[in-house]
Amino acid sequence: MYRIIKIGLDVHSKTYTICAMEPLIGQEDRILAKLEVSADYKNIILFINDLKLKLGTDNEYDIECGYEAGCLGYSLYNQLTSCNVKCTILAPTTMLTPQGIRVKTDARDAHMIAQCLSYGGYRPVYIPTEEDNDVREYLRMRDDHKTSLKKIKQQINAFCLRYGHYYEGTKWTVTHISWLRKLDLSPLCRETLDEYMASYDEQTAKIERFDKRIEEIAEESKYQEKVKKLGCLLGIKTHTALSLIVETGDFNRFRKGNTYAAYLGLAPGERTSGEHVNRTGITKAGNTHLRRLLIEAARGICKGAVGHKSKELRSRQEGNPADVIAYADKANTRLRSRYYRYIRHGKNKHVAVAATARELACFVWGMMTDNIDIAA
Repeated sequence: MYRIIKIGLDVHSKTYTICAMEPLIGQEDRILAKLEVSADYKNIILFINDLKLKLGTDNEYDIECGYEAGCLGYSLYNQLTSCNVKCTILAPTTMLTPQGIRVKTDARDAHMIAQCLSYGGYRPVYIPTEEDNDVREYLRMRDDHKTSLKKIKQQINAFCLRYGHYYEGTKWTVTHISWLRKLDLSPLCRETLDEYMASYDEQTAKIERFDKRIEEIAEESKYQEKVKKLGCLLGIKTHTALSLIVETGDFNRFRKGNTYAAYLGLAPGERTSGEHVNRTGITKAGNTHLRRLLIEAARGICKGAVGHKSKELRSRQEGNPADVIAYADKANTRLRSRYYRYIRHGKNKHVAVAATARELACFVWGMMTDNIDIAA
């Protein structure tokens, strides 16, 4: 007898809650077991083996485990698949969940995941290669340090303002840093600011070292050509290009550019009912990290004259095929001109930047899938 069994896992750092369910056609689903175990994949393997013994060794089983994307990343997936257990990671924003839930427990969540696995009410998370995942973690570590550096800058500015010192020019230039080091302060305040500046110098040196290492990674044969292509687009340098490549993985899994933009949460939302039409801002669903990077890239695009190519951009485009450069130039011109058109028509600056980031995502998809003759 061939039996299909779906195992929902509600996973936490210390415990796993398991719900094994057998979907039956025309009948109520059969719950085979519910239990909580310590957070060790071997306990899941033991549970599956015990379940097979309980149901009889004469049967054939199609067993699939699944858990919601979260704190464990891909570790549990890799552990289970290495033991020949079929496993799926469910994207939280795509899961069909019951409305009006008043009671939420780990057991109910595990049951809901089993139901999603049974009836297809979800989309699976893309599983990157081990190498891509390692690079992804390194890039995110660099961005965490960048966030820490931003916080230190804010703390230094706030400290100076509290003591009546405000710098009128462009901040964090060589001149500004020299001004900070020469401020007339009391001995203890001078010591306080020096400690802040030591932290600033340390974080700056770290980020410079990380960026140099990222440049080395981008020169590897697996990434070099793709990074060079993406570098032809305004606002996309090595760090952003490499992040797009390793975080997205296979660009061909998206049918169109706007599908990729929606995956990044850059597509506009809508709440329409009857005759009432209500369009909202971007959905902010999907990959938050890439969405933030593309928003930052869009801010860089929205400066300068339409059609202007800086020396740095020309340098990044050198060595690429002519059709790739032509596609990138077309994208750069269109993105800038549309941004200025949005502004002229009274669009909010942040809305215009988000719209530019969405179109940039479409052009990135076209570049990575060789659809360079298709407009975004």
